[in-house]
Amino acid sequence: MQKMKKIFIETYGCQMNFSDSEIVASILCAGGYEVTQDLARADVIFLNTCSIREHAEKKIRNRLHALGPLKRKRPGLLIGLLGCMAERLKEELLEEEEVLDLVAGPDSYRQLPLMLDQAVSGIKGVNTLLSVEETYGDISPVRYGTNGVSAFISIMRGCGNHCAYCVVPQVRGRERSRDIHSIIKEATELFESGYREITLLGQNVNSYRWDSGDGILRFPEALQKVARVNPRLRVRFATSHPKDLSDELIEAIAVNENLCRSVHLPVQSGSNAVLARMNRRYTREHYLERVEAIRRKISGCTVTTDIITGFCGETEEEHLETLSLMEQARFDAAFMFRYSERPDTPAARKYPDDVPDGVKERRLKEIIALQHRLSLRSNRADLNREFEVLIEGDSRRSAAHFSGRNSQNKMVVFPKNGQHPGEYVRVTIRNFTSATLIGELLPA
Repeated sequence: MQKMKKIFIETYGCQMNFSDSEIVASILCAGGYEVTQDLARADVIFLNTCSIREHAEKKIRNRLHALGPLKRKRPGLLIGLLGCMAERLKEELLEEEEVLDLVAGPDSYRQLPLMLDQAVSGIKGVNTLLSVEETYGDISPVRYGTNGVSAFISIMRGCGNHCAYCVVPQVRGRERSRDIHSIIKEATELFESGYREITLLGQNVNSYRWDSGDGILRFPEALQKVARVNPRLRVRFATSHPKDLSDELIEAIAVNENLCRSVHLPVQSGSNAVLARMNRRYTREHYLERVEAIRRKISGCTVTTDIITGFCGETEEEHLETLSLMEQARFDAAFMFRYSERPDTPAARKYPDDVPDGVKERRLKEIIALQHRLSLRSNRADLNREFEVLIEGDSRRSAAHFSGRNSQNKMVVFPKNGQHPGEYVRVTIRNFTSATLIGELLPA
């Protein structure tokens, strides 16, 4: 009997990429391959890539160079590049990176078994055709390398927002939504397999729109249908666009206890002038009104965000407007970046990248320092409060402690006492850092 070839998948970037890697694993396992988490045993190595920032692409280039000696040592080893970087650079990658055997964009994963067969014969391949229909909704992802407790479900692909700085529309294609029945089926199967938390994914998840034949199903209704799979299944979602965060969505979260009390709402800038140049299609005032609506209607809800500093033409006054918005919004956590110009984006075509690197770096440090204070303030407010925590696994720092998240998506660490991952426990918070709550178990 022929030995099954082993694939190793290394994933970079956003949650959508991790979800895609599970889809790739499913397609290849159906094609006669087997997933391994041991690089040394792999017959095929895939890098599933991110292209959102220049740093991400440089990291992938360095990784490919590091794999060169392994490829020379094992001539039969195949190496492929998947995802957004593959879609952006296409044939250029095969020309520039000698170690590569194939390049596949996000909508071509069904062709990977054929591409691998051709690569074995010495035929290098590129498939970066984007689709207006592909959602992979019929594929049950292989959940390899997970904690067995939380999982991602991609409910839509692509993006139609065309933010000036962003490559997603060109590397992920047009926005399209999955059949709600396939989403509910996947969520049900996950719960029955022991998973207790899922995150619904989309580049702009709250613009989900599916034609059921009897009318259009939008995200608030879809979210509630998933929540009804089981009351003990926590449901999160990412990422929301502020222009599409409706009152109906806020109300859906407020009335469904297993919809997590946490909303990730990328603001990017606190300046209306910068937001206009970014083509974000909302104002500072609208954003702050949405944050206030969340905090008013959803008890105990956290709000997290993304911030880009040093975007084209950003003045010092505009930077200060971002800092003041952060103070007003009282963000519980944030992902913060300096602007990195991406080729072929509207910003690269329209605006010079004219904020000096030193200024970007200084502004980023100021944003990070402010968010550190805001996160400390948020976590300090949780002292002596009780939370239901879903145990995910061992704490990174101590095998004597578990870690897990509360509904507000805050990481909680507490001593073990006979519990197991996947269980819900009650924890009282006794200490904190800017990133973690530290607690003690309450009696069952």
